[in-house]
Amino acid sequence: MFTEYKNLPNNSRVWIYQADREFTENEINFISEKAEDFINQWTRHGDDLKGSFTIKYNQFLVLAVDESFNNVSGCSIDSSVRFIKELENELQLDLMDKMNVTFKDNDNINLVKLFDFQKFAKEQKVTAETIVFNNMVDTKEDFESNWEIPAKDSWHKRFLV
Repeated sequence: MFTEYKNLPNNSRVWIYQADREFTENEINFISEKAEDFINQWTRHGDDLKGSFTIKYNQFLVLAVDESFNNVSGCSIDSSVRFIKELENELQLDLMDKMNVTFKDNDNINLVKLFDFQKFAKEQKVTAETIVFNNMVDTKEDFESNWEIPAKDSWHKRFLV
């Protein structure tokens, strides 16, 4: 059952999918329609899940579930992954490559392979203060407060000089 993202409690569970490129305006409309349809039929063993989504920077799709309403299960997570894979196929983009790393350079969002991120860190093109996207956060509250953080405060710090 779809609800507005802003209405979800802070302890809602989130999954962040970063695209390998920016979404076009048409793609954002398409993703929004498909995501709302998916969430409206998303269930856990036949019970409705109360969920939502948000799109950030035209490049990140965030699915969220209010687990105080109903917990997700392995099957419901699997169905969300199938939904993401369908979007990938329909839009010819990659949303699930965990070897991609995103960071900010002023107002620009850069997406690079992990190997290149490591190289940039060695060359000090990426520093402790570089804002990175920590896609490992798992609650709405963490997403809103700890998703965009300095590299020194995230898992990325292991690559810094």
